[in-house]
Amino acid sequence: MFSFRVTVHVFSHVWILYTFFFSSQNAFLWSMDMTLNSIHNIALMTVTLFPIRLFLAAFMMLLAWPFAFIASVGRNEMVVEPQSLWRKFVDVALRTIMRVMWFAGGFHWMTVKGRQALPAEAPILTLGPHSSYFDAIPVTMSMSSIVMKAESKDIPVWGTLIKYIRPVFVSRSDQDSRKKTVEEIKRRAQSGGEWPQIMIFPEGTCTNRSCLITYKPGAFIPAVPVQPVVIKYPNKMDTITWTWQGPGAFKILWLTLCQLHNEFIIEFLPVYTPSEEEKNNPALFAHNVRRLMAKALDIPITDYSFEDCQLAMAEGQLRLPVDTCLLEFAKLVRRLGLKPQNVEKVLQEFGNRARKMEGEKLGLEDFAHYLDVPVSDMLRDIFSLFNEQEDNMIDIREYVIALSVVCRPAKTLETMKLAFKMFEAEEDGAITVAELACILKTELGVADLNVSRLFAAIDTEDTGKLTFDKFRSFAEQHPNFSEDYLSTDNTGRNGCPHQPSATPNAKPQTNGFCPDFSPRVNHHDTTPDGSVKKHN
Repeated sequence: MFSFRVTVHVFSHVWILYTFFFSSQNAFLWSMDMTLNSIHNIALMTVTLFPIRLFLAAFMMLLAWPFAFIASVGRNEMVVEPQSLWRKFVDVALRTIMRVMWFAGGFHWMTVKGRQALPAEAPILTLGPHSSYFDAIPVTMSMSSIVMKAESKDIPVWGTLIKYIRPVFVSRSDQDSRKKTVEEIKRRAQSGGEWPQIMIFPEGTCTNRSCLITYKPGAFIPAVPVQPVVIKYPNKMDTITWTWQGPGAFKILWLTLCQLHNEFIIEFLPVYTPSEEEKNNPALFAHNVRRLMAKALDIPITDYSFEDCQLAMAEGQLRLPVDTCLLEFAKLVRRLGLKPQNVEKVLQEFGNRARKMEGEKLGLEDFAHYLDVPVSDMLRDIFSLFNEQEDNMIDIREYVIALSVVCRPAKTLETMKLAFKMFEAEEDGAITVAELACILKTELGVADLNVSRLFAAIDTEDTGKLTFDKFRSFAEQHPNFSEDYLSTDNTGRNGCPHQPSATPNAKPQTNGFCPDFSPRVNHHDTTPDGSVKKHN
């Protein structure tokens, strides 16, 4: 269970969390409001301009393929060959073909501000905000390397074009891929300008450009100078944005090609050379570069990330409520590096250890020893979330349940199975109503929850005990059990203390907890002072 009182430091992040997910600054949502006039224009363009542009774009990609194929044949992926005359010709030809392709797509002119640094000056270019597959424009303008999924190289035509720019491939099937990717980026970045520059979108996912989310550290680990680059699409109608929830890829392509003109602005900011402190602290390096880019874009930053959005909107049987503390917990876990790589194995080990402790409570020092980390302010913040009785003692089982939710948010029954294993009695493998309340409160990240109706519905024989098999059977027969038995209408629920409640007009989701995540303002941003501004 989560403590009813949370430190002021934690509360400040909770407020940021609320504004992030339930204001127009939710960076992972986008929807388009079309006027009747714009609908008529799109209908006309669909039968006239769209098929022509689509054909020309496809033709240009096919035209580029033989050039990229010839230049890539027999190339050593670990060595950069000299720029011979014919390779320079291929490079110019490909840039020209790609520029014609974008022109055919409605990007008739592109505004370039500042000067792109040489590879020796800044081996890494950090671009943001990342909002669409149209962000490939700067890649084709400079033919810089990028970080790509290894599966991309097997896509016909596109894979050949990708291989030409010598990307750093990331393999999902290789458990060490992330480490190898960082090492390869570091090797190229420290080559003294021998390799082409690497373009990296440090946000790691597409957003709606309303703010800059937390940067991933990969671009900053090499500790070399980087050149921040900001991108804008100041179009009257935003058909560019492609987010986690919003129009699909083909719809974005269709609507963009139906626009008479699409504007694109790219600005190369001055090279940022890290200090000694930043070289030793990639997270600090990333944070400072992000603030610089946000200032140039005139948009706010948020300390939350795509992983937070995935957690909040996971499609499990227990969706997180608006006032959950688990999102704050997830952020602290990431910052302390407590999120395990081998999730299933580590959670099982934690569960076995917690079961043996039989509810024995731990102080802060013992908690740090249990996790094998030193005592720190962030660890104290995590500890305070579970310090329900304010006696400076916590039940480690609650930490394991919360960690399970953060690591596998959609696997409700797997977390419940782990929780039952830690709480169940030796003699009958069952738990009481109080123990079920503790489990569900922790899994939802709230301070109070009435589970009596749910318990009574499962315990039809009125034994006062519940096994996991009974719970699982009930959940399978009643997939919306949280809506029917744990909704806000029939529980006394309190969430993260002092946290703002959901908006009264919010539309409920299937579990009865979560309001509609769609932004109330679709084409504006909220600045830190509360004013509203149109984003680019």
